[in-house]
Amino acid sequence: MTSPGPGAPDPGGRADVGGAADPGGTADPGGAAEPGGVADPGGPTDPGGAADPGGAADPGSAADPDRGVASPAEAANSPSPSEPASTTDITDPDEPLRVTTLELFFDLVFAFTLTQLASLLEHRFLPSGAFEVLLVFGVLWWMYGGYAWLTNTRAPTRTLDRLLLLLGMAGFLICGLAIPRGFGPGETETRVALGVGYLIVVLVHSALFYRVNRNIVRVTPFNVSAALLVIGAAFVPTPASYLLWMVAVAVQWLSPLIAHPGGRFDIRPAHFAERHGALVIVALGESVAAIGIGAAPQGVTLSVALAAVLGLALSAVLWWTYFGDGDDERAEQAIAATDPSRRAGLALAIYYAHIPILLGVVTLAAGAALTIGNPAGTHHGGEAVALAGGAALFLAGSAWFRWALRIGPIALRLAGAGFALATAAIGATVNAEAQLAVLLAGIVAMLAAERYARVRPAAAARA
Repeated sequence: MTSPGPGAPDPGGRADVGGAADPGGTADPGGAAEPGGVADPGGPTDPGGAADPGGAADPGSAADPDRGVASPAEAANSPSPSEPASTTDITDPDEPLRVTTLELFFDLVFAFTLTQLASLLEHRFLPSGAFEVLLVFGVLWWMYGGYAWLTNTRAPTRTLDRLLLLLGMAGFLICGLAIPRGFGPGETETRVALGVGYLIVVLVHSALFYRVNRNIVRVTPFNVSAALLVIGAAFVPTPASYLLWMVAVAVQWLSPLIAHPGGRFDIRPAHFAERHGALVIVALGESVAAIGIGAAPQGVTLSVALAAVLGLALSAVLWWTYFGDGDDERAEQAIAATDPSRRAGLALAIYYAHIPILLGVVTLAAGAALTIGNPAGTHHGGEAVALAGGAALFLAGSAWFRWALRIGPIALRLAGAGFALATAAIGATVNAEAQLAVLLAGIVAMLAAERYARVRPAAAARA
């Protein structure tokens, strides 16, 4: 999968990496394409060649209304004129599709996998544990993106669609249950369960898309191969299993460089922005649950209560950085104001920017579980780094989010991320309460400075 990196979307939503992903949904003649999709050598006659993180096929060209609207999940393999797509009902592209309650239910189950990743990091706060978290998150986030693109194309309102989506949720649940022991020696059965759960996620995703476009069969082999590699990793020693996991991640994220379809699709701004925002709020809620779980066994002493309240306040200010200043609404407006042929790039930018945001929540939850239970004592550097690093990742991701969509200044966000990392020294030498208090004060000061910078020109103009 291509990365925004040097070719991140410009204000119009267009990436340029000399053949890298085209946010406008157009595959560059250089050959690369958007995440989950594939490069399209087709040239100007095929403006669509992007695809989504889930790697699904294109349900139809936008040029042909009878074939529906292609999403990034679908555009991975656009059909040729001789291979018509399914004409199953697809939501009107002009309809302001909103997130359904079933999708929110789906996000709650996916958030459970994030909680389990935090648990894995909590019990193995080592470089190897962090690496395992990245590997598992890599495959899970890929397929979450595929489901998000899927429901952006057509809401799950039909009975069979709902049943299949519930089955996909069961697959994510199995993955989540297996994550804490997904790499342990002698845990072959649990490791197999993780792979089987992921295979269910992949197959259900393909089945749902097959109801929209039969060309999903072109992309399914990549996702199925990744799931089989994860299953195979259960039968080899841990060092070798890492290699198989890395190949599984690469197979999916680099699949756009192997296949070369094209297609045209439309992004519904309201649904896309709302879906990712909903996942963030659910993930933050899970981090608060981690604070409670860490504090409960110790009894509610004054120090534990203070640390827990400070942890809640920290989650609240992180919520404020994402929602309180209207970034989620401006993201929707930015996509809506962009030409439909270029919206895919902005949607992909949102997808990428949420990687550090969600990993920040996972790391913060692990740090909270490690420190809240013993707030008055000093901690090893790892616990303090978890708190500081989680907040820093979240702030850096929010800066990326703003920069990619051109919806706000980023300098103060990046400064806030640097400040958050510096607070690790306080946690390691003083205690968790002091670190949380300083971290909280720093982020509040950042938000206040942003607000002042925003309202000062307006006040000067009125004066």
